[in-house]
Amino acid sequence: MNLIDSHCHIDFEQFDPDRDQVLANAAEVGVKRFVNPGIDMETSRRAGQLARQYPNLYAAIGFHPNEAAQVNDEALSSLIELAAEEKVVAIGEIGLDYHWDRAPRSEQRSAFEAQLKLAKDLDLPVIIHQRKAAADTMAVLRQWGVGGDHPGLDLHAFSGDIAMVEEAVELGFYMGIGGPITFKNARELPAIVRAMPLERILIETDAPFLSPHPLRGKRNEPARVKLVAEKLADLFGLELEALAAQTTANADTLFRSPKTP
Repeated sequence: MNLIDSHCHIDFEQFDPDRDQVLANAAEVGVKRFVNPGIDMETSRRAGQLARQYPNLYAAIGFHPNEAAQVNDEALSSLIELAAEEKVVAIGEIGLDYHWDRAPRSEQRSAFEAQLKLAKDLDLPVIIHQRKAAADTMAVLRQWGVGGDHPGLDLHAFSGDIAMVEEAVELGFYMGIGGPITFKNARELPAIVRAMPLERILIETDAPFLSPHPLRGKRNEPARVKLVAEKLADLFGLELEALAAQTTANADTLFRSPKTP
């Protein structure tokens, strides 16, 4: 088994007591690699530090929309410095969040667009967060991704509809699927996921959040990406190993092996 957790926050304090054991648990079920996105400057730096410490952990750097107020010229310069590290594989997670609205929407959009420009300048793929902001997110990304002239993109924790799937595929984006696909009340999501080309799907945990069924409500951890993979294999009528191989190949393409071992 060769799985990649394409989105987990191993740097978060929830893992301070047992981080080594959490990563060992994941290795035991075949999770070979991990991508750890930042949400602000502190977590971006920490993601880079952990990437240096753990051979199979990789970092993404950026400012979550809730932290949009921190994005200025100095912060962008600091991201450029962090991006020079070999194991930084993406800009993210960045985007728009209209659920919490912890920053004015105009400020969120400005920070989002500045970091998208940075990703193009640095030729790094992007990890997108969007919550209750699908239309505005896609409006920004449509302009950024026109003509396929972009370094790659993951719509993390995909929560859009089939029309959004179709546009994402047309623009050459990937879609991240995690614990919610296993939830018993996820009535529409399975049909939406089945509309996705398998070669455009990434699997993720978003640990410590969104633990899959039957562990919903508990601290999530990367080992549980296997539960997501099992659900997807069932949806697509595939053997688990085949599903794992394809989603791992997708992650390798987006995050550009040989940066990943």
